Amino acid sequence: MDSTLPPPRMADRFRGFLPVVVDLETGGFEANRHALLEIAAIPILMDGEGRFSPGETITTHVEPFPGSEIDPKSLEITGIDIGHPFRDAKPEREALDHIFTGVRAAARKAECQRAILVGHNAHFDLGFLNAAVARVGHKRNPFHPFSTFDTVTLAGLAFGQTVLSRAVQAAGLSWDGEQAHSAVYDTERTAELFCLIMNRWRDYAGLLPPPAGSTP
Repeated sequence: MDSTLPPPRMADRFRGFLPVVVDLETGGFEANRHALLEIAAIPILMDGEGRFSPGETITTHVEPFPGSEIDPKSLEITGIDIGHPFRDAKPEREALDHIFTGVRAAARKAECQRAILVGHNAHFDLGFLNAAVARVGHKRNPFHPFSTFDTVTLAGLAFGQTVLSRAVQAAGLSWDGEQAHSAVYDTERTAELFCLIMNRWRDYAGLLPPPAGSTP
């Protein structure tokens, strides 16, 4: 890297957006009907060489909102025990405050204007997040309301795999099926996958010659 150039900034890489990997565990598939049960978020960091790495995990369990439904099959998959005495779940408003405060702090530190949700099937997570925001009337949602980065597409391009476990393993990363479907575990693996793909693209793009006729 040319020492005369200023170090790269996250704020310049994605038009002022900070990528934040998010995974939600829910009581079903319908955002306005089924309960939101767990949230995990990991802001993405950039070093002085322009390489990406996962930041610290922000997470909380969430109390089902009044009148919500929970499909028992969803609990079988996630392993969440709603009545566990140490679950320490927060009401939706408090849970969103907890996640959003950490995300806003990370965005400020990166000099970014907003966050953009990174997820595996990101529309699902963003849909549940937006539904919770609407239910509690939250006015300080740091995430873009509809734009996302989806690791399904990125992994399909990079490795020909779209299932998270297969994509992670195809990337040469570890995968523990016993821990899967925990919001924290899935977010951590998705963050690693996103960073690996983005860093490989940086290395590849850096080797490309400039287009013909372009000026240095």
